[in-house]
Amino acid sequence: MNQAPEAAEVPTPLAAGARIMSRRFRGFLPVVIDVECGGFNAATDALLEIAAVMIEMDDQGVMKPGDTHTFHVIPFEGANLDPAALAVTGIDPYHPLRPAIPERDALQRIFREVRHAIRSYNCRRAILVGHNAAFDLNFINAAVGRCEIKRNPFHPFSCFDTATLAGAALGQTVLAKAVTVAGFEWNSKSAHSAAYDAERSAEIFCHITNRLRDSYREAEARARTLGWHEAAPTEPTNEDPSMET
Repeated sequence: MNQAPEAAEVPTPLAAGARIMSRRFRGFLPVVIDVECGGFNAATDALLEIAAVMIEMDDQGVMKPGDTHTFHVIPFEGANLDPAALAVTGIDPYHPLRPAIPERDALQRIFREVRHAIRSYNCRRAILVGHNAAFDLNFINAAVGRCEIKRNPFHPFSCFDTATLAGAALGQTVLAKAVTVAGFEWNSKSAHSAAYDAERSAEIFCHITNRLRDSYREAEARARTLGWHEAAPTEPTNEDPSMET
């Protein structure tokens, strides 16, 4: 007796916000990162704090800061700790009450959340957003290399810099001044915490990018006429294979 073939699984349609986000930055998902370190040299100086702020998008294409994930990090063996840098951040790396975890664990926990967001928005890869983003990206890449992590969800060299965006849109490149002139609150006592700085950078990124929606729509329409615009995917299958082990 012949059995009826099993019905094919029907992909779950993407939410409108995910469809827009998957195209908004050419398949890259913006994730705001801030690191606090024991100096300026990514190869030799300790990574001490890392924070990631997810970026959410609604069905109108409006972005807003989402969840924050933050960890204190134990300095890697042999790491340099510049007293001047520690004076700025106020971090005591070896304080007995500091809830720090190994560098590899911190990165893997952050990356797990980033990969989940990539799938949710049907993007191919994450792109780091930061204030003076090259600094943060250099430290992330150096830590990934030290820990021999193969599944790094971030683009290895491209990034979105909120110092540049704020300079062009607001006339200010210092984070505190950009936040203030944009109409948000700035608490100097909380500055130089990875979570606080990442959250303020996320506010700036969303504030400026949301104001560029009309510009993006015009450019998207021109891209369609040039045949550059691909149809929106219907299911989350776009993850970059290079993120896999």
